[in-house]
Amino acid sequence: MADPDRRRTGPLDGKTALVTGAGTGIGRATALMLAEEGATVVLAGRRPHLLDEVAATVTAAGGTALARPTHVEDADDVAGLIRWTRDTAGPVDVLVNNAGAAGRVGDVRRLGEDEWHAVVDVNLTAVYLLARAVLPDMLERGGGSIITISSLAAVRPTPLGGAPYGAAKAGVRNFMAYLRNTYRDDLIRATCVLPGEVDTPVLDSRPEPPSAERRAAMVRPEDVARAVLLCATLPPRTVVEELVIAPTVSARTGGRPAPEPPRPS
Repeated sequence: MADPDRRRTGPLDGKTALVTGAGTGIGRATALMLAEEGATVVLAGRRPHLLDEVAATVTAAGGTALARPTHVEDADDVAGLIRWTRDTAGPVDVLVNNAGAAGRVGDVRRLGEDEWHAVVDVNLTAVYLLARAVLPDMLERGGGSIITISSLAAVRPTPLGGAPYGAAKAGVRNFMAYLRNTYRDDLIRATCVLPGEVDTPVLDSRPEPPSAERRAAMVRPEDVARAVLLCATLPPRTVVEELVIAPTVSARTGGRPAPEPPRPS
């Protein structure tokens, strides 16, 4: 059992980090790592029970986490989230835009407008809404980090995630470049992380989910979380503008990756 008087300290001590899509996959792994490095982590997502589980895990390890169910594609929900975060944990120092969803229809000829809008809203519009909401506090406080999880689908689109997914992720990449070029002299660091295939629950929504063997060769959520942690903990003078993280082994080779080494204690 964790010592209730023990408090995590690290390079993010005293910082507030907001992670969207924090209940599973990359968001969950990122929230755990940021909390381990001292951040107070605000967990946003659609499913309260998953957010509560992550918050309990952080607390048991001596960290601080707060959960707030949110539909990040809804402007009113986002505004409420940022107000609540400011009141309960302080202004956001690190925003991790991770929430996302893939399309279920690969052929654009059969793609309905409802699905197009749903996928674009959660992958692109939400990033705009959240960035717009946190920027005033970041500018007033003299800086901050906005880290957005895009995808290699932004530059290598395939039918797997569907047309709106790749289009939205490309839009996110452009939007992060806009933020970086506009606010870098205000010490706002805008980073776009482009993972290749990551073994997360979002793959289950594909028309043909990948096999267990193929999943084993994919990037893992913890790998992407480490990349996010690097971007969040570099000194303010330094920004990682764009970071690509992809599987070493090609899915076409049938190769098997080596087991992951244990992390230092």
